Amino acid sequence: MKNILTFVLFISITFPVLSQVENVPVTNPVYEFLKEMKVKRIISGFDDGYINLARYEVSDFLEKANEKRNELSVTEKELLDRYRIEFIPELQNRENTFNIFNDTMSFKKRLNNIFSDKSKHIYNFKRDKNNFTLEFIGNLFVGKEIKPEIKYNALVMDGGLRARGTLLEHFGFLISFNKGVTIGQESTALMLFPHLNTDYKFQEKREKQRDYGFQYGYLKYSTKPLDDLDISVQLGREKVMLGHGYGDKFLFSNNAPDMDFLKLQVKYGVLQFMHLHASMPGQFFQNREERYTKYFATNRLNINLKNFINFGFGEVVIYNGRIDFAYLNPFLLYLEAEKNLQDRDNKNFFLDFQTNFIKGFEITGTYYIDDDQGFASFFGKTSIDQKIGYQIGAMAYEPLGLKDLSLYLEYTKIRPYVYSHYDIKDNYTSQGVILGHQLGPNADEIFTGLDYNLSHKVRLSADYRYRRKGSNILDDAGNIIKNVGSDVFFTYRPGIDDPDATFLEGDRINTNIINISLRFQIIRNFWFTLEYSYMIDDYVAKRYKKETSFAAFRMNIDY
Repeated sequence: MKNILTFVLFISITFPVLSQVENVPVTNPVYEFLKEMKVKRIISGFDDGYINLARYEVSDFLEKANEKRNELSVTEKELLDRYRIEFIPELQNRENTFNIFNDTMSFKKRLNNIFSDKSKHIYNFKRDKNNFTLEFIGNLFVGKEIKPEIKYNALVMDGGLRARGTLLEHFGFLISFNKGVTIGQESTALMLFPHLNTDYKFQEKREKQRDYGFQYGYLKYSTKPLDDLDISVQLGREKVMLGHGYGDKFLFSNNAPDMDFLKLQVKYGVLQFMHLHASMPGQFFQNREERYTKYFATNRLNINLKNFINFGFGEVVIYNGRIDFAYLNPFLLYLEAEKNLQDRDNKNFFLDFQTNFIKGFEITGTYYIDDDQGFASFFGKTSIDQKIGYQIGAMAYEPLGLKDLSLYLEYTKIRPYVYSHYDIKDNYTSQGVILGHQLGPNADEIFTGLDYNLSHKVRLSADYRYRRKGSNILDDAGNIIKNVGSDVFFTYRPGIDDPDATFLEGDRINTNIINISLRFQIIRNFWFTLEYSYMIDDYVAKRYKKETSFAAFRMNIDY
């Protein structure tokens, strides 16, 4: 232990210093801005396949964008200036930043600053090689179902604290906790806040006014032995998203449960490697004896060529019942290691890419292979042994000279039985929620959308989705008559189910979805959002349609 501490101290002194090692939450809108700057070719090297960036990485991207500010629109310049103040400590001063418990001023002035346009924190401390920031986080969601005729309401609200900082210029940390309550109809609350589906207290369903809570915390070590070599190790819990996608991410989506993980990340020039091993709860059961923990291990390597293409490939293994050291080894090929471990686990392989050789235009794609040991899907085979899915899409930023506008088009196809496994405990879920694309197996989707920055304080978003899904055929009692591979919790049964696994077989459901939202920031650090969603489910075989519409108001506080 003494030798380890001596080594860590040595490299902390020897290598370049990093002032903001802690990560920027994946929900921060700065990632939207960086994505647009990347497609516009203002910056390069940004990879939205894994966006948990350190604050110093975000500040570096912002400084690169500032070097080309003459190519930015008025709105982009205003957004850039606000983000630079938020993420670059050297630019923060009394004129643009307010710390509630740092500044000595009257109560009236303090109150005025809380509702000012300054960047805000509860408390901020900097000394020598250390910095510490304390922030308040709060959410208020109000929703109402407009259709069908029975109109339900729900209120979801929470609040908490987040402490973050960097110690000795190499150790980043985060401690975050928020506690909340839901009032009203459960289905409406889940429309407002789908992440509730991953909370134990909410799933327990023992209280009418259900409480919930989410907590995060990690310790991260980061160093730069060379100018273009960045190495980090992180242990803890944090919201993670993995993979590309505009409508939803194929590998690890926004609705996926939070995980406790150990992560190694290396960035060297155009090469980026990430290893992550995580634990997470299995499917929720009321009986405690049936509950279990499952594990998620992934390696991802990508080559990010400036202004050309970002090509990556990786593997994922899900297993349960033990912690296996083979999956803690980032230097093993899991597809082979899983066979050596007696072929018990759920192994997956993926390829993804994003282009950047045309300014203002991007093509992205993902090819996902679920337990196809012979890679026969590459040769056109589509039986039960070829559980595959793919996603192909494009983004245009400022098309035809329309400033601050993003357009998206994407197609996603997921074949039968994808995300499932013969051992239900090893399927691609946690807490009953699919980790990847929420479309699920035996379905496809056409997604088209837009984002438009009306100003640096107002963002309009709209999208349309057309979905087709073949559902398992049920009798009147809800029992499965024919399994077509549409349910990740009902796996393929050899000798009973059709091995050909025909795509979209079963009871067809065609769905049209329209979403519109307007997000605005009247006061800095206070976000407000108005949303409207409309959905029609067409049950083709049963010859009836179901309409659902929903309106919501959201307020998010982060300072």
